[in-house]
Amino acid sequence: MSSAPERTRPSDGERLSRQLAVTSVAALIALCLAWELWLAPTGRGTLALKALPLLAAPVGLWRYRLYTYRWVALFIWLYVLEGLVRGTSEAGPGRWLALGEVALGVLAFTACTAQIRQRLAAAKAAAAAQP
Repeated sequence: MSSAPERTRPSDGERLSRQLAVTSVAALIALCLAWELWLAPTGRGTLALKALPLLAAPVGLWRYRLYTYRWVALFIWLYVLEGLVRGTSEAGPGRWLALGEVALGVLAFTACTAQIRQRLAAAKAAAAAQP
């Protein structure tokens, strides 16, 4: 009979990477909304809908859900790519907002990847420690 491994307390590194992931994703949501609704809107502000997929992420990140860290680490690259495209094609405040989007996306990816690596290493060490 196999039992699920007991959840251990998160390490300092896990807490730091979670905090960075939650903060960067929340800041990216705020940036996307502010950019498309007030700061440098294009069209009628319908591009603000791009923040919609990210709204589910902060809760899962805060609860240490490994699945959420994995999909955010993959999905965040769409925002990085959009920021790179718009950063090289727009002028004025749009360029700086795009570069901010790239920076927040890379930070979110780094934090999510660090969380995934730490959790998998801890699970591997716990499995090796069991008889």
